[in-house]
Amino acid sequence: MTIQIGDLIPDLIVTTTQNNALSLRSDLKGKNLVLYFYPKDSTPGCTTQGQNFRDSKDEFDAGNTMILGCSRESIRSHNNFINKQEFNFDLISDPDEVLCKAMDVIKEKNMYGKKYMGIERSTFVFDTKGVLKHEIRKVKVKGHVDEVLGLVKAL
Repeated sequence: MTIQIGDLIPDLIVTTTQNNALSLRSDLKGKNLVLYFYPKDSTPGCTTQGQNFRDSKDEFDAGNTMILGCSRESIRSHNNFINKQEFNFDLISDPDEVLCKAMDVIKEKNMYGKKYMGIERSTFVFDTKGVLKHEIRKVKVKGHVDEVLGLVKAL
């Protein structure tokens, strides 16, 4: 079963860079949440996307909104990525793809003719009650954070 608009955020405990165990449902109640999935730390598109969220964080904070990025990399990889890019938000490590599968972001991809399963760049916006209000699939990095900020401001 995958989550759809109107559903509650999955009741999962995830591993983050700052707070080893974070309960998505109970620890985030009372805040809007932007949960974005990206393929890989320190790659050009993922770096730009993270930098754009970093640079707009004050505006998200003003809208009572937490930003969390998620990929399958380790906490160590995430911490290196955060430190190098000076990210001001947490990243979730999901090596077992539990959250990725719950949000249905693992898709067949094709690079240089080779097919593999990977994360489809996707963003989900949850309200203060943990209800999914918006989902954006097959995200294009350019202009994306502005689009998400507009969705958050409209909540």
